[in-house]
Amino acid sequence: MKKSAVQKLDYDFQGFDYKSWLEDLSPKQILCHVLGRYKGRVAAVSSFGVESAVLLSLIAEIDSATPVVFLDTGYLFDETLHYRDLLVERLGLTGVRTETPDAAEAAIKDPENALWAENPNACCALRKVAPLARALEPFDAWINGRKRYHGDLRARMKVVEQDGARMKYNPLARMSREEINAHFKAYNLPRHPLESKGFLSIGCMPCTSRSQPGDGVRAGRWPGQRKTECGIHTLTLARAAN
Repeated sequence: MKKSAVQKLDYDFQGFDYKSWLEDLSPKQILCHVLGRYKGRVAAVSSFGVESAVLLSLIAEIDSATPVVFLDTGYLFDETLHYRDLLVERLGLTGVRTETPDAAEAAIKDPENALWAENPNACCALRKVAPLARALEPFDAWINGRKRYHGDLRARMKVVEQDGARMKYNPLARMSREEINAHFKAYNLPRHPLESKGFLSIGCMPCTSRSQPGDGVRAGRWPGQRKTECGIHTLTLARAAN
């Protein structure tokens, strides 16, 4: 596995449509550009979920020391934690850092560990949004693995977005399910152990269920509710941390 193969692409910003230019690049080209442009000032964020190995394998191929933020909410499946460890070892990732909720804040806001049932938005804010906002403070940009084919708000996302003063990159935005599966096969990547049990999108145990035939990719997240996102992609993280 290559330890560092970052390429920085040069261009003239004057009269240049930067965002449209990135839309035309491949996922690997986008990552090469972003990791080169923000060398040392960019982090990837990964749930180590069903499709996470695709983004992580590309990052490992370019620069295996890239910081990767993993949010351990305290409610994750054991299978996800084991899968994280498996992928870190298999891909040779050396920059993975696990972030957890602030213990003092959790004791005040969720003393009975029941916030997920009473107010799932508040639970996500406590256990995902605030920890990620803190983790990203040293960085000027961040990378994630969302795809448009997941639907809902993700269907309209751009490859590059503004997140307050920070830039957010979605290099896999245009990839289809077929391309994701082809990448797993080409790179001989292990699958998340819960995928074979009917889980198409995996988050916290209390708020994740098996999908039914014909369901959308994220139908098993917060089932029976109108909620489709945890907040890290719908809030400005710097503001959310306050």
